[in-house]
Amino acid sequence: MERTQLPDTVPGRSRGGLAIGTGTALCVGAVLGPGALALASSAAAVAGPASVLAWLGLIAVSLPIALAFAALGARHPGGGGVASFVQRAFGKRWAAPAGWWFFWAVPLGVPAAALIGGQYAAAVGGRGRGAALVFALLVLAAAYGANLVGLRLSGRLQLLMVGFLALLLAVTIAVTSPQVERDHFTPFLPQGWASVGDAAVVLFFAFAGWEALSHLSAEFSAPQRDLPRATLLAWGIVAVLYLGLAVVTIGVLGGRAGTTTTPLTLLLERGIGPAARPLAAAAALLLTFGAVNTYLAGGARLGQALGREGAMPRLLATDSAGPGAEPRRPLTVLALSSVAVMLASAFGLLGLDSLFRATSACLVAVTLAGLLAAVVLLPRRSSLRTGALVGSAAMGVVLLFCGPFLLLPAALAVAAVAFRVRNLPSRATRTPRKA
Repeated sequence: MERTQLPDTVPGRSRGGLAIGTGTALCVGAVLGPGALALASSAAAVAGPASVLAWLGLIAVSLPIALAFAALGARHPGGGGVASFVQRAFGKRWAAPAGWWFFWAVPLGVPAAALIGGQYAAAVGGRGRGAALVFALLVLAAAYGANLVGLRLSGRLQLLMVGFLALLLAVTIAVTSPQVERDHFTPFLPQGWASVGDAAVVLFFAFAGWEALSHLSAEFSAPQRDLPRATLLAWGIVAVLYLGLAVVTIGVLGGRAGTTTTPLTLLLERGIGPAARPLAAAAALLLTFGAVNTYLAGGARLGQALGREGAMPRLLATDSAGPGAEPRRPLTVLALSSVAVMLASAFGLLGLDSLFRATSACLVAVTLAGLLAAVVLLPRRSSLRTGALVGSAAMGVVLLFCGPFLLLPAALAVAAVAFRVRNLPSRATRTPRKA
């Protein structure tokens, strides 16, 4: 079996673009976006107040998961991300499905995130679905343009935005906490314990950004030092903000928590009054831009690496620009695919809940594959390897709750294997070995 690896670095690229600050901002932007906008309500609709348990469980298990991916990225920096880790651990034949799961999860998750931001912006003037679609397309276009310019600029912009947004969300939690009512947490388990697992599937969309930063590991000036630090800082920020938002969403909004599509707006209105709508809209657009920006960046670099390896069309690995250029072709493929899915969702052919669950199914599969690779690649008897084992068990449980949406990663795995087999050189055309 061939054991050649997805490249650790992109030929012609030099490191030096990302430091701890910009790396933390990109990671927080990838994880924080949609979770801070709508998923607290989506989870409350599924499990009621018990959705807080799903938040707590995912926050806890995301720490060893995040650190495992950071350790792998620091040891093996490159655009291949999880696919390259899987290839190192289990061989080339298993890398293609992992790569396809992440790559095609991007044009499912990006439209969902952008449309949520669009809904917040459209709500300011009482506009409907058409305005939400326009705002979502603008977010996608801005992220596409930022990635064409390069990660140095987009990372610095995101550092400023994440600082502002973290402050805004912290203020929202602080000013609404006194309004939390204990009665809103009873009955605590209206749908039973199984609903907590269902809520975890929905919420996993908000915790699936940890592996995205591994695709950008080669962009760090010192990945072995800065990537783990940026990941740990990002986890701390995300954990505090997510848990705070989950508690105040249910404790303040009560029954409305599971029915509104703009919970952040309602919370801000409770805290600061009518000025909340435009402020929430601005925050929503910035949050979704952060998530879209990071996922496009990671997905494009993965597509380039897979194209170079022959696991995807080689056209994705060939850019007309010179060395050091951004991966424009896979970036354009992802952007156009996202537009198509966004239009289908805006016109009622795909629901946002279905997009969340489909994306989560793919990303759970990616995460599980990456963690199993970490179990093989990380030092034995180390805390990182133990964390990877714990994370693998947790992801296996979450995967079981994906239900029929498991068909999507299964179909992508079959397509990835079929593409690789079809493009393998035949025995007759292989170069004979020298005696």
